[in-house]
Amino acid sequence: MRTVKELSDLTGISVRTLHYYDEIGLLTPTRKSEAGYRLYDDKALETLQQILFFREFDIPLKEIKSVMENPALDRTQILQMQRKMLVAKKERMERLIAGIDDILKGENRMDFTIFNQTELEEMFQAMIEHMPEEIRQTAINEFGSVEQWKQHYLEVTSSEKMQKNYAKVVEWYGGKEEYLSVLKKPVSKEVAESYNKRIEAIMQMLTAKRDCPVSSF
Repeated sequence: MRTVKELSDLTGISVRTLHYYDEIGLLTPTRKSEAGYRLYDDKALETLQQILFFREFDIPLKEIKSVMENPALDRTQILQMQRKMLVAKKERMERLIAGIDDILKGENRMDFTIFNQTELEEMFQAMIEHMPEEIRQTAINEFGSVEQWKQHYLEVTSSEKMQKNYAKVVEWYGGKEEYLSVLKKPVSKEVAESYNKRIEAIMQMLTAKRDCPVSSF
């Protein structure tokens, strides 16, 4: 058994943070001593390591807790998920290093591209095929045609800023193929209905606040 101080020294996580993880139910001590001190066994240490893996990708604690408590995921599945995420991050780091090497050689500028033109076109096609007809028609009317909408989409998603955002998303999903697979898979009717209800509720709340000053909370 390790005390919270020993666990802090071993992992570099502050005692206060470990106390907070206990408070929110993310990492509870294995047991407490007669004096009331938190004690952690090797299994708790492994759980903390898994939490730290997810934190490496800036995933919110609430989402980490949800994943860790998911009964459909066992220890092996969580580790496989984290491994994919780390491999994706490693590949991105290697691309950045290669870009810096090219600059040092005077050969090229840094390339932040994650998805190429063909992949972006596939993503656009998957998006318009799976979105509700009402939303799709609204977008077409806004841009004038599907082709003009597509051109706008490609311009935005090809930007360096958007490609950097994609890099983080790809890490979360564990790779480009995993992300594209989810993107191309249509959501179920139940999920779509739930999404529409949430959007409708948000719109109603915004409508109720339409007379409030824009600077108000």
